[in-house]
Amino acid sequence: MTTALSETKPAMSFESTAAIVVQNLDHFFGTGELRKQVLFEINLTIGRGEIVILTGPSGSGKTTLLSLMGGLRSPQSGSLCILNTELVGATKNTAVESRRSCGYIFQAHNLHSSLTAQENVMMGLEVHGTYSRPERRDRALELLELVGLAQRSQYYPESLSGGQKQRVAIARALVSHPKIVLADEPTAALDKQSGRDVVTLMQKLAQEQGCTILMVTHDNRILDVADRIVYMEDGRLVKAPVLAGTGE
Repeated sequence: MTTALSETKPAMSFESTAAIVVQNLDHFFGTGELRKQVLFEINLTIGRGEIVILTGPSGSGKTTLLSLMGGLRSPQSGSLCILNTELVGATKNTAVESRRSCGYIFQAHNLHSSLTAQENVMMGLEVHGTYSRPERRDRALELLELVGLAQRSQYYPESLSGGQKQRVAIARALVSHPKIVLADEPTAALDKQSGRDVVTLMQKLAQEQGCTILMVTHDNRILDVADRIVYMEDGRLVKAPVLAGTGE
């Protein structure tokens, strides 16, 4: 694994073929006297197929940055390119199209309690609007089999363990074969073994599908899966400290 350094310089020469290129990105919450800057001059380039971990203290802006990349918030200034599509100033249709290229894994898995595991995974294909219901069923079952939950495809979330719920969330994120997977604290609610299993599974499936992973985490136990570690503090990317237990 490479050294745990943040990417604080402008986008590198391979930016045209990178999955994510962020340049001089600022972001604010609120308006008027309540306006507060939460991201400061973010510069980050992530290559296609790269697995990058974004870490740092709570409240440092990690989830905000992830949500901008995933199209859950609109970027306000600077430049944010996802697969060569500029999102700053993008039209709604452009933003929606870009969002379809990303799979998003939430900290709390965000499964619908009234839907089975299979139906939850099928929802990962809803935004595409190009699959028939039988096709969505078949693809969802295929992904559940890959994550080891084929026998629980008709279970509701309340009947699944924390690790199993997160596996369903991973299947939902990957069912459309996204080019980018954005994961927000995917192991936060899991014990050590379940967390390791989930991250190893993400790594394996993403590599097989050839997609890029950007993962926000506080979990020092899983840092070894990354090609690179990026550290954020107070809304800025900074040089990462040596983290206990990482061997760096």
